[in-house]
Amino acid sequence: MRRVVFNQKGGVGKSTITCNLAAIGAAQGARTLVVDLDPQGNSTQYLLGPQAENLQATVADLFDQMLHFRLVPKKTREFVLRTPLDNLDILASAPALEELAGKLESRYKIYKLREALDELGDYDFIYIDTPPALNFYTRSALIAADACLIPFDCDDFSRRALYALLENVDEIRADHNPAIAVEGIIVNQFQARASLPQKIVQALLDEGLPVLASYLSSSVKIRESHESSQPMIHFAPNHKVTREFVALHDELAQVDRRTEGHSKGKLRQAV
Repeated sequence: MRRVVFNQKGGVGKSTITCNLAAIGAAQGARTLVVDLDPQGNSTQYLLGPQAENLQATVADLFDQMLHFRLVPKKTREFVLRTPLDNLDILASAPALEELAGKLESRYKIYKLREALDELGDYDFIYIDTPPALNFYTRSALIAADACLIPFDCDDFSRRALYALLENVDEIRADHNPAIAVEGIIVNQFQARASLPQKIVQALLDEGLPVLASYLSSSVKIRESHESSQPMIHFAPNHKVTREFVALHDELAQVDRRTEGHSKGKLRQAV
């Protein structure tokens, strides 16, 4: 299963959600990979800490190789790095991603990420963190993924932007990747005692949008986990937000099982 965490709006928690869901799956024994496509490299910093400085292999190096013909190109596996956490690897970001984007787009390398990830068949889950823009990297991620998770931070600006975002996913589905589906909208930084977040989320539910039932609260503990380069399942395993992330992870597993069962049912009907 490949999930892309995507929102064109910045500051909605894409990297935090990516790394914490990946870390929970890895802690439960699933072979997991994070792909950090954001030149800012927040997921890379979160998972590697001081090791993120002067990396010998990054996803930028992988993309750079795609621009040049080589008789014996390096395998995607050679660009993957181990994190300090068991079962969790990363294709790390680098600032060079920004300057590579225009060259990659002009030479129509939009399917190359999918081809690269196809080489990595031994992962149970791949989580792709994306920049806050609809650009070459986010399109590549949507083409490479099976499912899309959309972080939503409970304000009216986010709600207005959500409709355009869903249209963009629909366009990718129609033109490039029929398999991509919006697996769910993740309500992040939710304040249960405030009326506005409740009102906005209820409006999404009333419209029939796929809002996931597990909401994530706002907490300074998240910022502390960023600073320590430890996802919450390791930094504060008994914290309320950690329990919320685990509930979200479990809910997504249930969604996967229902989707798989539905697909098998359609296959039996076809036969």
